[in-house]
Formats: sequence, structure tokens, C-alpha cells
Amino acid sequence: MNPRCVAVFDPIDGILRQGLVDLGWDVVDALDQTPQTLSQPERFVGWVLRSRLRLGAADFDYGPGLRFVARLGAGMENIDVNAAAARGIACLRSPEGNRDAVAEHCLMALLMLMNRIRSADARLRAGFWEREPHRGTELRGKTVGILGYGFMGEAFASKLSGMDCRVLACDKYRSGFGASFVEEVGLETLFEQTDVLSLHLPLTDETRQWVDADFLSRFRKPIYLLNTARGPIVNQSDLVAALASGKVLGAGLDVFEEEELGFEGMDLKNPTPALNALMESDKTVLSPHIAGWTVESRTRLSAVLLEKIAGLFRSAGQ
Repeated sequence: MNPRCVAVFDPIDGILRQGLVDLGWDVVDALDQTPQTLSQPERFVGWVLRSRLRLGAADFDYGPGLRFVARLGAGMENIDVNAAAARGIACLRSPEGNRDAVAEHCLMALLMLMNRIRSADARLRAGFWEREPHRGTELRGKTVGILGYGFMGEAFASKLSGMDCRVLACDKYRSGFGASFVEEVGLETLFEQTDVLSLHLPLTDETRQWVDADFLSRFRKPIYLLNTARGPIVNQSDLVAALASGKVLGAGLDVFEEEELGFEGMDLKNPTPALNALMESDKTVLSPHIAGWTVESRTRLSAVLLEKIAGLFRSAGQ
């Protein structure tokens, strides 16, 4: 067997699989394994995964020849990147691959909320022709605040550029990104001026449960809230209360606190009180972590990640 192998811990697209083979490596399916259970771990130069596993410092001890860990997607909260870097292991990801899908999903959810499409559709299907209760609100002239201006936040700002609305963006760790379609602002400006808040933050100790009752109370105006980032960033019980009080006019949620580690499901038969309230509310648009889940993004995620893997070895002259 080729002494240079890549272990695949989650299903991957054929483009990525064939590309790894073309680079001269054997691809070993490890869909029911962990780094600790790999046979002859010294053979592996790379591990590819999505979200099924959490990789900590101890896991990298089982990759003595490991050169890279590659995640299909954007978030890296399930990988201890500092521990990997300390061992000279590159951590690669591919947010460029699904940023347009996420941005389009955000725009769809926002327009559904502002125009009460979910309720209008349900009532019409139930046999009720109700126009006035479903009078919409226009996005034109509103201020959209984007919290976290990475690949996803920037893509959403770009999609909004033709909607005749004002777009503000705040990022604690990035600056100098102002463009014709977005204004770079501080957090206090978001609290003061925002009509719509869209979250595009990584899940870290700093952002976990950040959007809670205190956070939401700081907005001067009632807002619409979008979360396509990670569920635990939002305290769902506090969000339910804010929806009830009118502080939050509507919420578009693609991610939830109760999701499984691998994002493949959550217990919908026995939902928590907060999740149950969100599912029963006519002020919410909910989806099962599919904002970045399109036919096109499946291909792009693989192509982007493959290029980064190949580039890593090109830069090393290998």
C-alpha cells in the first residue's frame, strides 16, 4: 500500500476523492473510525473530515507523519488548530465553496420573514384568503447589520447591494474592509441603527451564548435576526422571550443549540421548551442546517479544498 495515504472520516465528493488520488495518494475510508483506530497511522499525510469528530491535542499523537487536516466547510471549532500548528500540521478549510449558498439563503429567509410568507402560505393551504394580516415590510431603506465579516458576511453584503438598503458590518478581528456596498462600523453603531441583524461568527468561547437577553436589549429598534452560523451563539430561551415581547420581530434560523455534533440531526420528537416555541411560532423561518447545502456548493467545497491541499505541497516543493 502507498506509504502516503489520506484518511477520510466523513463522506466526500468524487471530485475531492479523485483529486487526492491524482496527487498520488491512497484514499482510505475511515467513516466509522477515529485517529486512534487507524491501522498503521504513520502512513497518513492527511485527514479529511466534516463535523463528525472533535480533534484535540491527544488525537494528533496518532498522526506521526501528518501534514494536514482538511475540513469540508467553514467552521473549525471541532479542531484544536493551535495544537495542530504546534506540531507543524496545516489546518485547511473551504468557506469559499459555500459562501454564495449561505448568502442567498440569508436573503431568502429575510424576505420570507419581512413578507410573512410562511404564515401566508400555511393559511392559504388551510383554505383562508387573508391579505391584510399578511401585509409585508419592504427591505428598501432598512439597515442590515452583519456581525462577523468573513467569507459568509461579505457574500451576504454583496447580495444585499442591489436591494436599496444600507449595510453595516462589524468584525472585532478584521478592519479596513469598507466597500461601496458596506460600511465598517463598531458594535455600538449596530445596536443603534440596525433593523436586521445577521450573524456570521465562528463558535468560540467568546461567542458561545453571546446573543442573549442582555445583548438583544441593547438594540434601539426592534430587529429581525438571522443565524446561519452556529446554534450555540444564540441563547434560544432568550430569543423566544424577545420574540414574545416584540424586541425581535422575526428570526430566520438554520442552526440550533440542540444539534448533534456532526450537524446530522437533533431530537425533534422531544424538543426543548425553547425549540418547541420556535417551531410553533409564526415569527420564525427554520431550516435544518442547509444554508450552505446546495448542488453547486457540494462541488465547490471539494474543489476549493483540493486546491488548498495541492497548494500546500506545491509550496513545499513536493
